Amino acid sequence: MKDIFARIKESTGGPLGQYRKLADGYFYFPKLEGELGPEMTFNGKKVLNWSLNNYLGLANNPEVRAADEEGARRWGLAYPMGARMMSGHTSLHEEVEAMLCEYTHKKHGYLLNFGYQGQVSILDTIVSLRDVIVYDSEAHACLIDGFRVTGAKRFKYQHNDIESLRKQLQQATLLAEKQGGGILVATEGVYGMEGDLGALAQICALKKEFDFRILIDDAHGMGIMGPEGRGTHTHFHVEDDIDLYFCAFAKSMAIIGGFIGCNDPDIIEYLRFNMRSQIYAKSLPMPIVWGVKRRLEIIKQHPEYREKVWEIATHLQKSFQAEGLNTGVTESPITPVFFPGELNQGTNVVVDLRENYGIFCSIVIYPVVPKGQIMLRIIPTAAHTMEQANRTIEVFKEVKHKMDAGVYDKPIPDMHIIRKQ
Repeated sequence: MKDIFARIKESTGGPLGQYRKLADGYFYFPKLEGELGPEMTFNGKKVLNWSLNNYLGLANNPEVRAADEEGARRWGLAYPMGARMMSGHTSLHEEVEAMLCEYTHKKHGYLLNFGYQGQVSILDTIVSLRDVIVYDSEAHACLIDGFRVTGAKRFKYQHNDIESLRKQLQQATLLAEKQGGGILVATEGVYGMEGDLGALAQICALKKEFDFRILIDDAHGMGIMGPEGRGTHTHFHVEDDIDLYFCAFAKSMAIIGGFIGCNDPDIIEYLRFNMRSQIYAKSLPMPIVWGVKRRLEIIKQHPEYREKVWEIATHLQKSFQAEGLNTGVTESPITPVFFPGELNQGTNVVVDLRENYGIFCSIVIYPVVPKGQIMLRIIPTAAHTMEQANRTIEVFKEVKHKMDAGVYDKPIPDMHIIRKQ
């Protein structure tokens, strides 16, 4: 027998933890401090921040701040006490659910305490061991973890590849028939890394050939995509074909929580009485429920926020492309910039951006992107200005010249020295 702690101490630290000595506090767990917004402090310096999923700029919006203050003053953080099933249910929870149903074009819905945890619990509740899951190869970790919890057989199709999906559905159909179960297809509305959209219209069209239900994770789509930001399913006009619509509030709404919508009342009722993460956890606190309500009202009252983020994003993407920078296949405000390179080039680029140019953005390397490629991920928001976008475009032009000239081919810098500056 071996001590659990001994095994952990002897490990390399896991896929991310193996880099902790190099990356901790700079690439992982960086401290962005000061008022939330485009300009914050990192490593003792002011930086232009492109790394917050704050699409509509609501995180520090005066109306939102006032609403949060009002909610805390009226109810405090404790109310309601207990899980919703026992003592934590209120009329405000129901009101917000109805508002979200109307906004996302779903007839019935349920509030969730968290996005990630909520998605895992939805899958755990709906999928049985006899069922089969078919999912996109770039599905978010909350979906993957939910699949694992179910114990169901899974088939993975190549990202947005409908022929690959068709082949996996053929196999899934045979297995589901043998096991006496059903099929759930899971995809995303907007893929958060590269910004492309799930092929929702084509996936829905396959219902004519196969018998399955569709779940979409629209964490990055709600508030941004479709008419009035009502979701990626409304962008493709497939609202009625999407059986389960999930969204997290942490992106466009800048608050904790999530929502699951469905047109079948029996499914929502089943979730209400069987989702363990909701039955055995404290109800979403009233100030947060109030905050979600006010945010949704503000989003509907201020379409200019959505127009602004699209204006900034479109300008960045077109300007990057005009300068020969590779922005991939994004169809959303998420703006990736790809460079050929390995870990050391990517590390040097990011240090240069942060320390010498005052630009803070996230870096993505293998295995998220293929070997020999690095990705810098820019997240435009309605709080950014065109001047900040233009400054960033000029910086990335210089970075491209440096990359082409091999400036970033040097060894990885001593992060301890950088942290002491």
